[in-house]
Amino acid sequence: MIPSANGWDLVRFAEHSGAWEVRAVASIEEAADALQPEDDIVLALPLDLVLAQRMRLPTTDAAEFGEMVRIQIEKAMPYSPEEMTTDSELISQTEEGSVISAVAVNNEKLNELAAPLIARGLIPSQVTIYAGQRAATHCPEGTSLFIYRENEAIVCAIAEEGKVSFTHSLDGADALQLQRDLPQLTLSAELQGINTSAPRVLLAENLYEFRDTVEGIFATNAELIAVEVPPAETRLNLLPESWRARRAQLVRLKQWKKRILIGAAAYSALLVLFFAYLLILRFQIRRLDRKISTDAPKTDFVRATEAKWKALAPAIDPHYYPIEVLLHLFDSLPSADVRITIFNQSARQISVDGEANSAALAYQFADKVKKNPDLQTFQFELGAPKLLPNDHAQFRLEGKPR
Repeated sequence: MIPSANGWDLVRFAEHSGAWEVRAVASIEEAADALQPEDDIVLALPLDLVLAQRMRLPTTDAAEFGEMVRIQIEKAMPYSPEEMTTDSELISQTEEGSVISAVAVNNEKLNELAAPLIARGLIPSQVTIYAGQRAATHCPEGTSLFIYRENEAIVCAIAEEGKVSFTHSLDGADALQLQRDLPQLTLSAELQGINTSAPRVLLAENLYEFRDTVEGIFATNAELIAVEVPPAETRLNLLPESWRARRAQLVRLKQWKKRILIGAAAYSALLVLFFAYLLILRFQIRRLDRKISTDAPKTDFVRATEAKWKALAPAIDPHYYPIEVLLHLFDSLPSADVRITIFNQSARQISVDGEANSAALAYQFADKVKKNPDLQTFQFELGAPKLLPNDHAQFRLEGKPR
């Protein structure tokens, strides 16, 4: 945003055309309506809002020079440090001394000017002066005199090495006033140590009618300049600390909003995936239910057939034949000291009562029965043997189909 003759100009890069565009607006309010919070805004101030002063200081250690510049600016400016924002640029530096361009702006006036921007959260990243941008663009070396309009006033600015060192405004100037004031301006600049013997003179295109007058005063050709697209960058930054803090707060707020949006999008995506999974799961369950319903008659037939075969197993399976079972039981007797006295078999159970000369022999018999490969159809359990007065042991071994 740069001041123009009758308001402000928005100089911005148009991505759709790949070129810089200049849009004229009547006020800061209109400019604020045309800007977006994500725009990187550089606010160039008119000269009537700032104080620019050329200062000569002794050259000191680089570590102390910045602090000395700050102290001297505070002494020279008519505002207290709390009421203004200052910055400076080095014009030249030698062993004898350093020349700087010091600029200050009153914070209250700056806040009043930029109120529409601040109210919309449009905090500039840099606040500079338009004269400094023009000097850095057109004449980064040597001494130059700029004459152009700002807010219906004619501005005269002298720049050294691309830094503004002297300014003056003429309200409602005409050719006669220029003839009277420009020599006085150069004389005042000479008194401050600025060499104005052969400056480059740059005249705004909208002041073309004063070209002959300016060339007659300085006996040199006046170069015509238009709005810079874009103006050159300058190091000068008059951004108040309160604006810096607000801008940092807005940046953090944008970052948090971005994180929240990313989190919400991720959460929404997870919800969508979860509901999609539930729908797929319900579809699979319904498909399985239909398949189970379709296969139910076959399944019932298999179950009924299995039940019949299990019921018929004792009659048709040799492993259930009583004579076969009894034979394998006798084969499992560890010795003649173990005798089977009672054998019972039903469709679902086998019981063997017997007597052994000792409880150990009863346990040995039960162990051999369990390990007999021809009796694996049954699962046997031995009850606690009953000891007799003659130290013999009565036992009962029961078996059930697996």
